[in-house]
Amino acid sequence: MNILVIIIAVIAVILLLTGGFVSSLNFLLWVGVVLLVIAAIVFLLRFLTGNKRV
Repeated sequence: MNILVIIIAVIAVILLLTGGFVSSLNFLLWVGVVLLVIAAIVFLLRFLTGNKRV
């Protein structure tokens, strides 16, 4: 699951950069923000509960 969180975070950063550089693809900015929030929530759940299977 740790690899999945890393992949989601990398995709989120790429989409944030793409959305920031290309104004016509502004929706990518929001997709990147949503993916980054999801990755942060999963990481926090894993960190706070100590469960490696979340």
